[in-house]
Amino acid sequence: MNDSPILVIGGTGKTGRRVVEQLSERGARPLSASRSGERRFDWQDKNTWAPAVAGTGAAYLVDSQGENAAELMAEFVDVAVQAGVRRLVLLSARAWEQAGDDAVFAVERAVRDSGAGWTVLRPTWFAQNFSEEPFLRDAIVSGEVRLPTAEGPEPFIDAEDIAAAAAVALLEDGHDGTTYALSGPRVMTFGDCVREIAEATGRDISYVPVSGVEYADHLVGRGYDREYAEFAADLLGEVAKGGGGYLSDGVRRLLGREPRDFTAYVKDTVPSGVWTV
Repeated sequence: MNDSPILVIGGTGKTGRRVVEQLSERGARPLSASRSGERRFDWQDKNTWAPAVAGTGAAYLVDSQGENAAELMAEFVDVAVQAGVRRLVLLSARAWEQAGDDAVFAVERAVRDSGAGWTVLRPTWFAQNFSEEPFLRDAIVSGEVRLPTAEGPEPFIDAEDIAAAAAVALLEDGHDGTTYALSGPRVMTFGDCVREIAEATGRDISYVPVSGVEYADHLVGRGYDREYAEFAADLLGEVAKGGGGYLSDGVRRLLGREPRDFTAYVKDTVPSGVWTV
């Protein structure tokens, strides 16, 4: 790629802000795009699309996650390619592959059919969900983590590794037309993760397996709306089925090293005080 700016959609989000940081560290020129970012971008306001992509040569994409996500993605990438964007990197998810979710595959197809060079990243569950997603972070702070994940295995990935992988795919040749599944280096359960956080913080934090219905009711009781609560219960319930209990080599292929371990994430996060009562 030349030195054209790189658009980062969701540039203030969990992965997006890290992509911005890592691109900057590598001497690139990222442009953070969001409803409140350096460049205003809103999936539901198509008038923001053309100004957001203007002058950029590549883009990091995080979809709208709505019912019409594939339709919006197809329209947006057409705008982007017509504006001169030549490389697209899409954040997808390995869980969708396991679930065979055609709606998400349709989002991926929209990017593949764009006419630009494309790379799809399919990460596992983020380690940072434990510190940056309120439904998990607040449960940890409360001392009791109720989840419908049972003893389902998952190789949690550090969001820093996702951002590093995205930076490589955006800046370096050789990754167009490739889908990378990204995972952490070992398989753990949500209970394992809670126990590691408890030990590192010196707190008594319990992990309590519950049914999907019980979990949805629990979230509603905490103030979440029913639609979100049932969505979260279904998503977490997929973990309990055990399909995620395997490692993927995408981090090693893209970065030439092993992915960061969950223990390293916990050690780096404890000093922030995010899990402190």
